[in-house]
Amino acid sequence: MGRTGQEDQPPSGMPVPPIDPELAVALDALDEEARAPITPGNLAARQERDAASRPRPTVEDLGDGGRFEVTELRVPGPLGAPDVTLVSARPSGLAGRPLPLLYYMHGGGMVMGNAWSVLPRILREWALPLELAVLSVEYRLAPRARYPEPLEDCYAGLLWAAGHAAEIGVDADRIVIGGKSAGGGLAAALALLTRDRGGPAPLGQLLLCPMLDDRGATFSGRQMAGLGVWDLTSDTTAWQALLGDRQGAADLPPYAAPARATDLSGLPPAFIEVGSAEIHRDEDVAYANALWQAGGQAELHVWPGAYHGFDGLAPEAALTRAARETRTRWLIRLLTRSTAPGPRL
Repeated sequence: MGRTGQEDQPPSGMPVPPIDPELAVALDALDEEARAPITPGNLAARQERDAASRPRPTVEDLGDGGRFEVTELRVPGPLGAPDVTLVSARPSGLAGRPLPLLYYMHGGGMVMGNAWSVLPRILREWALPLELAVLSVEYRLAPRARYPEPLEDCYAGLLWAAGHAAEIGVDADRIVIGGKSAGGGLAAALALLTRDRGGPAPLGQLLLCPMLDDRGATFSGRQMAGLGVWDLTSDTTAWQALLGDRQGAADLPPYAAPARATDLSGLPPAFIEVGSAEIHRDEDVAYANALWQAGGQAELHVWPGAYHGFDGLAPEAALTRAARETRTRWLIRLLTRSTAPGPRL
């Protein structure tokens, strides 16, 4: 049943935030298998099912009858590692001037997903109206690849993109890094890593319900246990797949789990959004607060009644439309400021 009132209780007995009625309908429509948590015992089967069922549009599909120029690029990976695939897409007919770049990392809990499936929506909602180029990163998945391998894939791709900006027709000074869920966590980690290595300086970071904390100790994690499409069991399984025995370790570096960071100074402006009824709520709110305390910029949106992945399950819901418009307005402001004369604020 959809949880639309405070009377619904998780296994912990804690009161649950109400779920938006439109979003509840979409959640109720899911079958039991889709809502079952990911565990170490079923992870391999879930990965196989995801690989077989998740859309993987071709270059021709993504080109959408000539509206977009799409290319699959193989670029050097981390030292001693395989090459990294970047799916490059941009609106057609804009040759001759460098475009701002959205460097994007897909979601999937670090264990599922692919670089192709996220692109139709990104191209339709952002690339075309905002005249953005997009690079979507096919990073290695856990547990076959463990930290730091997926993050190093993303960093290698970013280095290549910045170093070959003229070749791919983008402005190296106007790169926005972003991602959703696990991809949002990777984007936050990438911002920290490139800052500390003196790598390319992103213009901004777009963090959509980012997966930031491996410790599973937040109130929202316990509060939403057993609820929605991504709960504490699934989150713990995913972190274990990525980190192995290092999960929860006191000395885990912030690049593995950005919620561990103690120095958030010098980072690009962040857009952070999360739902009020999802596991990542408290870690994401805390991250925005830590950015403010470090003197940084963060725009935080906690969508009332939203659960993890709400926009994908209910793309036409009023709350989804509001979230989509808000993300777009932030990107417009960020890109407009970057081209205005005088110092950036």
